[in-house]
Amino acid sequence: MFFRQLATRESSLSYFFGCAGHAKAVAVDVVAGDEDWFIEEARKAAVDICYVIDTHVHADHYSGGRTLAQRVGAPYCLHESNAGRVKFDFQPLGDGEILDVGNVKVKVLHTPGHTPDSVCLLATDMRRGAAPWFVLTGDTLFVGAAGRPDLAGRESETAGILYDSLHAKLLPLPDVLEIFPGHQAGSVCGAGLSGKPSSTLGFEKRWNPALTMDRAAFIDDLTREIPPRPAEMDAMMRANLGLAD
Repeated sequence: MFFRQLATRESSLSYFFGCAGHAKAVAVDVVAGDEDWFIEEARKAAVDICYVIDTHVHADHYSGGRTLAQRVGAPYCLHESNAGRVKFDFQPLGDGEILDVGNVKVKVLHTPGHTPDSVCLLATDMRRGAAPWFVLTGDTLFVGAAGRPDLAGRESETAGILYDSLHAKLLPLPDVLEIFPGHQAGSVCGAGLSGKPSSTLGFEKRWNPALTMDRAAFIDDLTREIPPRPAEMDAMMRANLGLAD
């Protein structure tokens, strides 16, 4: 397996990984303007980009996912709940679905809360073993924090949904699992994010305040100190939903 993390605008983190042996790769959470970087990385690794995935419809930056997918002839993927919501064709991802990327297998985990369509991507390198190696957590779980719950409104209800997603889908995974989030410190997609761009699930269970609270305390904490909404949020959402095409 090869793996690249790209720190980009709005304190976003994008990902490019895959199987060199089978010349297959995945691009995740591409920010508009970074498409050439992914194409160049694919060229250097001598791989084809087989999937371009957004972990959710972003509200804090313009996505480059659709543009990259069109340029390389790959499917653009979102969670299936976006059917009828976005104004373009996409490949729907279902909870528990496994994407074949050569020796790398990517399992889709639907983790609503930050947004209704949020997914995490659990990656396993079969040449290394059957146990998962890492999970891309999007805006569901950050290093030191959890995602903000207010972008879809109904903050308290949504914070409860996020708590349930964390405890049902992520916390039961092995403590040694590496986590790679969609943002680091400086992002408005959560409060209290660390500047460290990766962690392990075991470390977060011990030190991330969001993972040490019961459900009521979690909801209270996430809804008490919500950061200001992203600048240009409405325009970004319109573009990322295809309403500005």
